[in-house]
Parts: sequence; C-alpha cells; structure tokens
Amino acid sequence: VQLQASGGGLVQAGGSLRLSCAVSGFSRYAMGWFRQAPGKEREIVAAISGLTSSTYYADSVKGRFTISRDDAKNTVYLQMNSLKSEDTAVYYCAVCSRRTISTRATDFGSWGQGTLVTVSS
Repeated sequence: VQLQASGGGLVQAGGSLRLSCAVSGFSRYAMGWFRQAPGKEREIVAAISGLTSSTYYADSVKGRFTISRDDAKNTVYLQMNSLKSEDTAVYYCAVCSRRTISTRATDFGSWGQGTLVTVSS
C-alpha cells in the first residue's frame, strides 16, 4: 500500500484547506489523519471507518474538520475550516489494519509522507 498526501500550504487563520490522500492498493480499511507539530508527539486528528460512515474527531478539531473518503477515486480527504495557528503541523494520512475505526497510531501500518500545513495568525 502506498499513500500520497497533498494539499498542505500556508493559510491565514480563519481560512480553509483540503488535504487529499491518494491510496494505491486501496481497500475498505479504516483511514486516519494524524498530525505532528514541532516539539510535540504525533496525534490523531480524524478517522473514518472502512465499512460504515462512522467518523472520529479529536476534540481540538471537532466542528471544524471533516474527514471523508471516495472509494471510487481511492482517496481520503480532510477538509479543514476555521484554521487556527495551533493547527500548524505536518499532517499524515494512514491506513488502519482494521476496518473499524481506531485512534491508536499502532493500529495504522501504512503511512504517507506528510504534508505541511502552516497557519499564520
């Protein structure tokens, strides 16, 4: 499985970005978006089930971010609205080893290369 993340960039606070993650060898496994800010540990941002429409969001992004998947395009998206400076990080997409949602990084076996999101205040 190979993952290619894109869509990062520089945006002003309050702005929006949409991240995309193209997955080769795509299957109906759960997917997730994680992020890692400088000096901080990697944390989960959002996850989506491979079987249902169930989603998970970290409290810090709930109501602002939306994760979705297009199985026909083998792509997972992260729509990010009302961005804040604290959202600045490298964002990674990952494929879970399970079809149901997981929030544990250890359950995700394949990772993309990361895309940098910088939010200026």
